[in-house]
Amino acid sequence: MSATTETPGFYPIRLNPFLVWFAQTLSLFATQWRYKIDLQVELEDLEQLRALKGHRRLLLPNHPTFQDPIVIFLLSAKLRQTFYYLAAYETFKGLLGRFLQSVGVYSIRRGIADRPSIAYTLDLMTQSDCCLVIFPEGGCSFQNDTVMPFRVGGVQLAFQVLSRFSRRGEDIPNFYVVPVSIKYRYTQDMTPAIQASLHQLETQLGLPGTGNHYERLRAIAKQVLVNLEKEYGLHTSQTTHQPWNDRIAILKSHVLQECEQYLSIKSTPGEPIRERVYRIQYVLQTSDELQETNIRDNQEPQSENSWTPATVQKAMFRLLNFDAIHDGYVAENPTPERFLDTLTRLEREVFAIDQPSPKGHRQARVKIGEPLNLKDFFEEYQQNRNHIINQLVANIQQTVQTNLNQLS
Repeated sequence: MSATTETPGFYPIRLNPFLVWFAQTLSLFATQWRYKIDLQVELEDLEQLRALKGHRRLLLPNHPTFQDPIVIFLLSAKLRQTFYYLAAYETFKGLLGRFLQSVGVYSIRRGIADRPSIAYTLDLMTQSDCCLVIFPEGGCSFQNDTVMPFRVGGVQLAFQVLSRFSRRGEDIPNFYVVPVSIKYRYTQDMTPAIQASLHQLETQLGLPGTGNHYERLRAIAKQVLVNLEKEYGLHTSQTTHQPWNDRIAILKSHVLQECEQYLSIKSTPGEPIRERVYRIQYVLQTSDELQETNIRDNQEPQSENSWTPATVQKAMFRLLNFDAIHDGYVAENPTPERFLDTLTRLEREVFAIDQPSPKGHRQARVKIGEPLNLKDFFEEYQQNRNHIINQLVANIQQTVQTNLNQLS
């Protein structure tokens, strides 16, 4: 696909059409057993996607769980089409990484401008029948009903592809951006699962477990918040009287600033937390960067916390886990899904596990939004690039959120 296919530190697609067919066929049955997920999508939505076959397509789904790529793969299986997927560099380890490359997945290093991945994406998008999937939130939100701000990168690259045609004096081709909403619904009574999770967390935290489910959930969340404040030197008699959302914001800001100071990293004002986290993680994972900043486990701490690469990595895990969380998420709509969204987050923190086991069987409900043809916006893009990109991405994000609200 270009010289970037052999670039060190980059994993390109190594498509195996037979393996794609076999995995798609198997996935329609195996995901019910392995991941306890069934895909539910309306026929008219499938037909809407089928009608775009033969054109360039960029699918932009929300990302509430780690299982979302599996759901989109199930969607490709329903259509009997091959999708391409952009995934975090860290995913490509061992046999799993080679399998992912074989079914259409390639890597990107988050936290930096990954030039090989960007060049590869542009070449991929140039192909006339390319269907590329990018999760524009940049990572899991761990929230079933809401979306985090969408990144503009996918749409930006798509317009750059159209610009290539323009510079060559060729006709501007169709390039469809498709909003995709994923929402999960448990198919059975989840009261036993909620009770079991509450009890396990209360036992681990030494809490009495009194009150109704919501009161117990808040008691667990409060204890976790207090423990984190104490660990990072922020818990005082004054903080207990502050609103939870203020305390959460202060905690996030403090941890980020401390870690960036430790790693000698500068952030841009207003930069999203997730982007700052990814940059920190990249520095930790890159030996050259570690040598340049002289980070060592036995280095003298630069703050009241004894920061080491290990404690910074743990802090980044926490920031990603709690990035989208806010007080009131469950109270606004106390569904089993919202309860278990929050309990799963708390389990990840309290038990230090990346992916807790599925709580029960779920339907993954997918809604396809109205596709936007970037060709129709290309002249405006040439006049005011940033404005058009930001406007389109905001519209796509709103479409995804609106469709989430409508999914029952």
